[in-house]
This record gives sequence, C-alpha cells and structure tokens, in this order.
Amino acid sequence: MTAPEETTPSIADVEKLTAWLDAQGLGVGAPLEHRFVSGGSQNEIYELRRGDLHCAMRIPPVTAPADRDAGIVREWRITEALNGTDVPHTEAIAVCTDSSVLGRTFYLMGFVDGWSPMQTFGSWPAPFDNDLEARQGLAYELVKGAALLSKVDWRAKGLEDLGRPEGFHERQVDRWTAFLERIKGRELPGFDVAAAWLRTHKPIDYIPGIMHGDYQFANVMYRHGAPARLAAIVDWEMGTVGDPKLDLGWVMHTWPEDTSSGEGGLGGYADMTGMPSRNEVLAYYAEISGRQVDDIDYYCVLAKWKLAIILEQGYQRAGDDPKLEAFGPIILDLMRDAAELAENSDYQG
Repeated sequence: MTAPEETTPSIADVEKLTAWLDAQGLGVGAPLEHRFVSGGSQNEIYELRRGDLHCAMRIPPVTAPADRDAGIVREWRITEALNGTDVPHTEAIAVCTDSSVLGRTFYLMGFVDGWSPMQTFGSWPAPFDNDLEARQGLAYELVKGAALLSKVDWRAKGLEDLGRPEGFHERQVDRWTAFLERIKGRELPGFDVAAAWLRTHKPIDYIPGIMHGDYQFANVMYRHGAPARLAAIVDWEMGTVGDPKLDLGWVMHTWPEDTSSGEGGLGGYADMTGMPSRNEVLAYYAEISGRQVDDIDYYCVLAKWKLAIILEQGYQRAGDDPKLEAFGPIILDLMRDAAELAENSDYQG
C-alpha cells in the first residue's frame, strides 16, 4: 500500500476572492496569481499578485478552531495600528470577516521582500555567515524592533480594548497555572519553585504597551544583504496590550553573556558567535526604548516558565508528530532553568 500523497493547501474559491478584491478596489480587472507560501494547523499564508497589488494573505485553514477567526481580526488590528509608525511591519491592506468569501476570516498585508532566520535554521545567510561584524547588526535590529514597538501609543491607535493591561503581572501565575492544570500529563520539575518566586517578585515599573508575545529571531524578517535591517515583525498570534518588556525577556532568556561559544539565540540552535553580549543588548534596548532593564531577571524567569507551559500543550497533543514530540526535553530544560534562575537571582523586586 502506498502512502497518500500530501497535497499543497489552496485557496478555497479564487473567483470569490477575485470578486472581493474588485469590491475593495485592489487590482481591479487584472488576473489573480497566487501561490501557497507556508502554513500549518492555525494559519496559511498565500502570496497574491494582481495588477499593482502584491501582498500576502493570512487565513486559518478549514480545520482550525472557530475562534481562530477572532484571532485573525486581533492580528489585523495590531498590524493596522502599526501603519504610520517606525516599527518594522507588514503594511495592513484589507481584512474580510465575511465567511461567504473563503469560508474563514482573512486579511491582506504587504508582501515582504526579505528572509527569515527560520528559513536558514542553524546558519546565517551571506554575508552574515562569515562577517561577524555584520552579524552583530542582526541582534541589534532584533532588539530595536522590540524597543520601537514598546513606544507605540496604543491608546491613540484605538487598541484600548485589545487586552487587559491592568493587573497584567498579578494574573500571570494564576492564569498559566490553571492552563497547565487543564492540559497536564506529567510533572514539570521546577514549576512550583519558579511560580512561587514570580508570586513574590514584580517588575520595578510597569508601563503597558503593545507586546508581540512570542518575540524572537523566528518571528522577524530581515532585508537582504548587509547592513542588517529589520524588514518586519511577523506572526502576531499572541499579540496583545500588556507588558512589552516581556518581549525583551523572550529574547534574553536564552542569550548568553559570552557569545563566543556560539550557543543560544534561536531556540539554542543559531550560531551566536560574534553577537553582542547580553549586557550590550540590554543597554541598547534601554537606550532605544527609554525603559530601565535592571529587573530583566524577572522577565527571563517569566519567559522561561510561561514558554515551557505553552510548549507543553503542543507536546501533550503530539501524537505521532515528531516536531511536537521534540518539545519534550526542551520543556523540561526551560522549567528547570526558570527555577534555577529564580533561586540564584539577586533581583529583589
């Protein structure tokens, strides 16, 4: 018996999409060219070309949970809010909540001519593979993107109802502990230690703002060639109004002080040789954002602890999926590291 062939996802109804584009005044009358770019269980991305329109469409697959449509609208609102700011982002073009068009809510964003570290996983493209000075710029641009995002006036952008910034840190331990209890299939050593530390420690200050929620090398794109230039922050599935400095913690929780070993960064698999040190990156963020970073240990403990719980959900649902199964030991390491950092940190906040 031969295994069934994998099929490439396709747009549900090209004619209906074309008619909708006409109604939006996008490439009216021109033929529509389209191709599948990437996607999984939560989202699919297609490249669209039509006349002078060149964009990407982000849409949940038919099999995605119904609430993913609301998530798409959430992503759209953040993307639209970034129009006109200095935050590198994909241009917000149009959104469709009418399920009669393609069956799901979708939005169009400007197509980014660039590269993602996930496309070159484990190595850097030229010239960043050999030019260590140029490679430093990748780090500084990553952190600059988070710093610029933290400065966006979310109220002026109409995002007052996007999240619940009040009591953000007071909710974290209870919310994610309850989440873990719902999906729990094994013990995560270090969980209680880190959770107890988070309950008794808080940031020095808390200035609400737009946060990405999964900010890292994997979720940004760079322009081609040197010097390093951030082209866009992408994948806003966890975006909200909360504490933007948690995005910094997401970056820094695996960032080594000594990058000469090459380890750290993109899930621990990117070559960090030549990258700026942890202290240099923190100083750069503070300079651009105007925020202090003396409480970074709090954010790193929270990032490790929270990420371990988020990944545990995928691991518990892994089945025969080798990618999700691979999360198993990574989760244990994250939770152990969260507890060790909590126990050894000098931060008293």
